[in-house]
Amino acid sequence: MADAALRLKSLFEQLLGTSIPVRIRAWDGSEAGPPDAPTLVVRNRRALRRLLWKPGELGMARAWVSGDLGIEGDLYEALDAMSELVWERGEDARTLTQALRDPEVRSAVRGMVRLAGLPLPPAPPPEEVRRGRAHLHTKRTDKHAISHHYDVGNDFYEIVLGPSMVYSCAYWESPDGTLEDAQRDKLDLICRKLELTPGQRLLDVGCGWGSMAIHAAREYGVRVVGVTLSQEQAAYARKRVADEGLTDKVEIRVQDYRDVSDGPYDAISSIGMAEHVGAERYLEYAGVLHALLAPGGRLLNHQIARRPRRDESAYSIDEFIDSYVFPDGELAPIGTTVTQLERAGLEVRDVEVIREHYALTLRRWVANLEAEWARAAKLAGAGRARVWRLYMAASALAFERNRIGVNQVLAVRTPDGGSSGMPLRARTWN
Repeated sequence: MADAALRLKSLFEQLLGTSIPVRIRAWDGSEAGPPDAPTLVVRNRRALRRLLWKPGELGMARAWVSGDLGIEGDLYEALDAMSELVWERGEDARTLTQALRDPEVRSAVRGMVRLAGLPLPPAPPPEEVRRGRAHLHTKRTDKHAISHHYDVGNDFYEIVLGPSMVYSCAYWESPDGTLEDAQRDKLDLICRKLELTPGQRLLDVGCGWGSMAIHAAREYGVRVVGVTLSQEQAAYARKRVADEGLTDKVEIRVQDYRDVSDGPYDAISSIGMAEHVGAERYLEYAGVLHALLAPGGRLLNHQIARRPRRDESAYSIDEFIDSYVFPDGELAPIGTTVTQLERAGLEVRDVEVIREHYALTLRRWVANLEAEWARAAKLAGAGRARVWRLYMAASALAFERNRIGVNQVLAVRTPDGGSSGMPLRARTWN
C-alpha cells in the first residue's frame, strides 16, 4: 500500500508540533496534505536521511541541491509557507538536545529513521563548499570564495542577469519596467551621486563584468580602474571594454582591493562587494577606501544589510548561503556599516534604502533562469542551477518581508577644513 506521504506528513507534524502548509508527494507516488497548496516532492528515502543527519536548513538545502527534494507549483508560495518552519524558527527555537527531551519528538525521529531506511549519511552534493575557518577573509580565502561564486561560467550569468550583466540590485521606476532599464538607471544614479565629471579617476571595487566601469567612462568621461578577484569576470569585462572602444579609459585588473596602490581617486564605487568583506575586516576595508580617495572624494557603498539583533553576538552566517552561495559572506545592520565608515574617517552624507527594488530584481533573475532552465542546467550543472534558483527566490521573499534590506551609502573624505563639496540640499541627483 502506497502511504509514504501520509506517514511523512504525520511524522513532520509530530516533529514540528504544527500542521504542514504544503502538500507532500512521496517516492511511492502517494500524496497527502492540502490539495490546493504547492507540493513538496520527496523523490527518495535519501532525502530523509539528509534531514536526519543535518536537521534544519542545511539538510533541506542538501536535499534540494542534490535533487532529492523538489517543489511543484508556486516556488515563492512554497518557500513562504515553509520559511517559519525551517528558516525562521528564531533565536528562541529549541536546540536539538532540548527537543529530543520531548517524547513526541523522540517518537517522530524514530519513525523517520524507520522510514528512511539505511542510516548511512549521504555525501554532501559536490556544489557544497568545504573549507576550514582558521583564516577567514585572508586574501587567499577571499579569492577562493569569490571564485566559487562567480567563476561558474559567464554564459550562465548571461542567462540569469540578461544583457546588462549587472549582479546587484537594480533601480526601478515602476515594477513594469525592464530589467535592463532598471540596471542602467541604477548605474546612472550612482554616477550622479558621485558627481562624476570628465577626466576624473574612478575606482570600481568588485567591478564584476565591467558594467559600471563602462557606463561611467562612456556616459561621464571618467577614467576607471575596475578590480575583481574573478579571472572569468575580468576576461569578460576586458572584452566588453574593447568592444565599446574604451580601452584608453577603462582598466580591468584581477586584484584585491587591499593591493590597490595608485591612488588618489576622485571617486570610488563599491556595488554589492562589501558583503564579502566580513565584520572583522570591515574597518580595514573602510580605511583602505578612505586612504585611496582624494580629499573631497566621494564613496558610494551599495550593500545588503540584515536586521539588527538584540544580542549581536548570537548572529551566525546562514548555513545554506555560506555553504553554497557566498562562502564567508556576512551581513551587518546598516547602523553598523555607517559607524564603521565614519570610524575610518569618512563623512556619511546620505543613506537611501532600496529594499523593494531588490525583490523586483531577484524575481526577474529567477524568471530569466526558469525561462532557459535546460540550457542553464547544462552550462553550470543541474545542482548549481538549483542552488541559484533557491537562493534567489528565497532572497526575493526576504527582501519583500523586510528580513533583509539593501542601502546606498554616500560618504565623503571631507578635508580638514570641513568643506565637503556637497550641495546644501541633498538628493540633487533625483
